[in-house]
This record gives sequence, C-alpha cells and structure tokens, in this order.
Amino acid sequence: MSDDPMLPDAVAGALEEYRRALAEHGVNWGEPLSRYVRLMSLSRFADEDTFFGAAFGRIRAAHPEAIHAEHETLVSGLDFDEVLRDVLDGDPPDGLAVLRLTPEGHRLDGRPRAVLDTRPVPLTLLLDNGRASPVEVCVGARPYRLAPGGARLVDLDTATEVTIAEATGAERVDMSAMTRLAATARLRVRAGFPCRWSVWSGGGQGWYPEGIPARRDYHGTPYFHGDDIVLDVPAEPLTVRVTRGMEYGFAERSVTPSGEILVELTPARLYDAAARGWYGGDLHVHLNFTGDVVATPAMAAATQHGEDLHVLNLLAANVAGPRVFDREALEHWAGRDLPWSDETHLARMGAEYRNDLLGHLHAFGLTAAPSRYHSGFAGGPDWPPNAAVCQELRDLGAVVGYAHAFHSPVETPGDVIGTGRPQCTARMAVVDAALGLVDSMEILHFSSAAGSSAVYRRLLGAGNRLAAVAGTDSMLSFTRQRMEMVASPPGWERTYARVDGPLTAASYAEAVRLGRTFATTGPFLELAVEGHGPGDTVDLEPGGRVTVTARVAGPEVERLSILTADGVLAEGPPGEITAELVVGAPTYVVALAEGGPHPRSLFTGVFAHTSPVYVDVRGRRAVRAEDLHWCLEWLDRLERLVRERARLDTKEQLGDHLDLIDEARRVYLSRLLG
Repeated sequence: MSDDPMLPDAVAGALEEYRRALAEHGVNWGEPLSRYVRLMSLSRFADEDTFFGAAFGRIRAAHPEAIHAEHETLVSGLDFDEVLRDVLDGDPPDGLAVLRLTPEGHRLDGRPRAVLDTRPVPLTLLLDNGRASPVEVCVGARPYRLAPGGARLVDLDTATEVTIAEATGAERVDMSAMTRLAATARLRVRAGFPCRWSVWSGGGQGWYPEGIPARRDYHGTPYFHGDDIVLDVPAEPLTVRVTRGMEYGFAERSVTPSGEILVELTPARLYDAAARGWYGGDLHVHLNFTGDVVATPAMAAATQHGEDLHVLNLLAANVAGPRVFDREALEHWAGRDLPWSDETHLARMGAEYRNDLLGHLHAFGLTAAPSRYHSGFAGGPDWPPNAAVCQELRDLGAVVGYAHAFHSPVETPGDVIGTGRPQCTARMAVVDAALGLVDSMEILHFSSAAGSSAVYRRLLGAGNRLAAVAGTDSMLSFTRQRMEMVASPPGWERTYARVDGPLTAASYAEAVRLGRTFATTGPFLELAVEGHGPGDTVDLEPGGRVTVTARVAGPEVERLSILTADGVLAEGPPGEITAELVVGAPTYVVALAEGGPHPRSLFTGVFAHTSPVYVDVRGRRAVRAEDLHWCLEWLDRLERLVRERARLDTKEQLGDHLDLIDEARRVYLSRLLG
C-alpha cells in the first residue's frame, strides 16, 4: 500500500495505466478516433482558424457542388496531417521539424534547439512527400509509407534514427541539425511564495526545472509553478517573468547568466478578493484527459498554489469512448478535500457529464461518485435525458452547471441549435433551467462569452434563476495546444463567489447555488442595488426607485455597463458608474466589464459578468414576453433536433425527452399567461 497521501493505490494504478496508454498510442492514449481526438496531436502546431480555413478550402475546391451543410462531414474525411502541412508558412513552429521529400532529395526544416548536454530532445517530425511516387520513411523501427503528396506527423526524439528508402538503398537523415550545444549556467528564481514563472531564451525557447513538464500557455509563453527553484539554462540572454493568477500583475527582468545567479521578482497585487469575502474558483479543470503527459495530483497542487486559485474542481470525465479518466481519484476522494487544500486553497474531485448533442454538465461538491458520466458515445443512445443526470448529481450534494455553453455568437434560437451536429453546447439548458434542475451556466469558458452571456440573459428574462460561472476546461495532461486553451493554467477564467464565513466546499457551493457570483477573465467586478449584491432579491412596489452601482478593478478594462432585462441602463469608462432605476415591471440587474485582447486574458478578450440582482415587484419575478417566446421557439427547435438527430434505442427513450420538453414548455407558457 502507498504511504503517499497524494497517490493512494487506486490513483497510482490508474496513472500507471495512462502512462502505458501514452507510450503505446501517443497523445490520444488509444481513444476512438473522433475528429476531436484526431486533432489533438497536430493542434500543438496550428491555430484553429488557419487550420480549418485550409481544410474547408480543400473541400470547396474538391467538391464545388457540395452545399454548406455537407462541408462538416466532408472535412472529417480529410487527412489532417496533410492539412497541417499545407498551413505551415515559413519556418516550422518550435518543437516541430519538417522532412521534405523532393524529386532532388530531402531537406530537414526546423528551428535548432539549444541544449545543455547530449541527451536526446523530444521532437515532432512532419514527413512531407513532394515526389510523384510513393516513399517509405522508417522512423526508429516503424516504417511509414507516404503516397505522392502525402504527409504524416510522428513523435520521436533527436536520437531516433530516420531513414528514407531510396533506389540506391536506405538514406539516413541527419537529425543533429535540430540541436546546438550551449554553455550551461544556473538560474535561481524566488518570489517568497508560489508563483507562475516563465523563462525563455532567443526564439522563445522555454527553460524548465529538471523533471517539470515543458508547458506553454495559449499564447505560447512557457511556464512552470513554484518558488525558490533552480534550473539549468544557457549562458545566453534570458527573459524571466513572474505572475500569480489574475489577482496579480507581471514582473519581468532580462538577464545573461554566468555560473549561478539569483533572480528575485515579486508580482504586484492588483486586488485581494478573499479579504472582501470573495473566492475565485475554476469549476472546470481536468487532471487527465489524454495528452502528452500524465498529470499527477502533485502537479495540480503546484498549479493551484502557484496561481493562487482559491477553488479547484478537477473533473472525472470520458473523452471519446467509455473510459472515464480520473474516476478512481473521484471515487477515492469524493466528499473530501484533496490533500493539498488549506484555508484559502480548496481542491475537490468533481465530475463532468458529457452528451455532445445536448450539452455537458459540471458538478462541484459531490459526496459520492455518480452512476453516469456520459451518453451518446461509441454508438450508445443519447439517453437518459440530462434532467435525470442533474437530479442525481444534486442528490449527491453537487452544485450543477452547464459547461462551455455556446461556441459562437447567438442571436436567434436557430443559432442555439446550429447545424444540429453534436458540438457539446448547452442545447438542453432551456429545459433544465425551467424545471429548476440546474444551478449555473458557464458564460466564460473557451468558447464565445458574447454568445453564452446573451443566452444566459434570455434565460434570466424568461424567469429562470441561474448563477453566472466560469470554467476554463484546462487539462493538466496537455503541455501545448494552439487550437484550444487547454494547456493554459487553470484559473485563467474564474468564478468568484461571495462566501459567508470560512472557505469550505459547502460554503462555496452554497454561494454559487444562491447566485452570489461573477465570472471573469481578470477584472474584479462589483454590483450593488441599494446595497444588495448578486444573488439577492429586492422586492419593490410599482414605480419604486433604486440606485445601482457598478465598480471594476483591473488595468485591462475598457468599458463598464449596467444592464437590466430591457437592455443597457448605463455605461461608461472603467472605474465606477451609478444609475437610478425606476421600476415598472419586475426585472433583473447585471454588470458587465469588457475590453480587447490583453496579456492577462489568456484566450478571449477581456470580459466579466455578474449574476443578477433580482428586482421583483410585489413578489413577482422578471418575465419578459420576448424572452419567453424566444425560449419557446428554442424548445420547438430542440424537439425537432431530438426527433431527427438523437440516437435512441426505443420509443420510450424518445418519450422521456419529449415529456421533459413538454413540461418545460408548460412552465414557460404559464409564465407567459401569468
């Protein structure tokens, strides 16, 4: 039995299984090859817009007669390695080399990597056959046969033997050009408390302590966590940067080390939320979700403390098949704080329930592992309805929210359903919100903050009460991704919740359940309606007047707004704005802070959005006819989607979905008529 509280036997066994899967299958760990899984390896080297721009361009050129609705299916049939080859412009990005096979011979392109000794360096190699005939390339002991114009992405290291089968025999590729030996120095970095450090040399090459994964955030900046750390670096010009999550700024210094040098840097604090009773949490993080490393609880602990993230919710979940990653950790620690938790840093195991057609759910505060984690995968039915899952998760003590709600701007109910293909969006939220089965919605995540917050406000205007939350979907088992933000550190977006008393899983969950929250990429956003904050209800007589104040802290904010159910009440520059609201009908009030791209926003533009202060009139809550009709149309379109696209085994399974849709429809109609 293990004596390490971080690695109980069941967890250690699961991690060993993941290591075997990574060694055997690479980044996808042997998961079924859905489009998402196929993209995992190559998305380290291409951004989403560039890649899919080229992919859809290929489809339009090859199938000019195809209608737009057919393009998605046709794109899935492409060779993605060939698309990656097509989008590479100029020198390959760091970590990638390209072996170009031409009629005249071969050429190896890539950035030489500085090394401090002769140990092999991990590298990814793209084989590109520009010849008119097939070519066989042997990488280590494995042969790859490439058709004319073909490409193949292969992970290896610089000691791997690469040979090309030629008519005159095997021709060896000289991989030594991918490294250059540099003189060694030692760098010691210290802040006085755990932080996020970034150290890089020329060309953006990152440097890391021995044994620490070589992580890069969405912008490509290298990083690791800790304090008073020594690492080997080249005796060359370096940049050293330190920060500590969104409550801190950046401090940076340029050095050229010789021997061993100490760099002491302390990031300036921008605000102290916990001192005001607000605690920031990331409700949607994965320890292991396939990837290029196997993440351990110790990695999660270093990350949480280095980011000063008050609450970390690590979700057990499947990827593309039946296997549920980190299920053993959830089963072992359910209902208990993870071992590294302290008074201001709370970590728990939670769960993500995943149905790609109808929506994903996250759960925080589980007292036991749930019986279901997914539906609709590996040919299984899109059943049971999400409502049944919400109920079970709540019965297990969890606060439940819809995850990564909408991936693009939403103006109409038709935009909610989109093409109808499975895309992990919160299509079923309109049902579960009406039935009171869900507590929150991620309006901040890796997708569209504008689209998700617009739908969120529609749901509020239709009489539903939901908390605004954030979840990054960061995955500690990925060290680098350019198509998504999963390699960025947890907490780059956060759910701040106003907690009564000490921080515990129960007190934080209750604050979210009550809607005492705001979601943010960094700004600290406050809202008050006659002294009442988010989640509170103010009950007035018709014609009542209230003063509304919004305040924001954060150097990146450009605009501050106050919105009601009827639209913008007031807006202005950052700082503080105040407005008087004369209440005729019931309404709600939210505050919104926005800005353009900023270094503190690791994926999206600057955005913060509060949960509402509810302004009732004589006990009646806000219901707008326009929003009710919007939700009723959403239900009609959802019903058609379920009838036409859901995989269901029996009429009874279809009936379960339709009964819930009808029940939600009755709720909205009663509000419309009431």
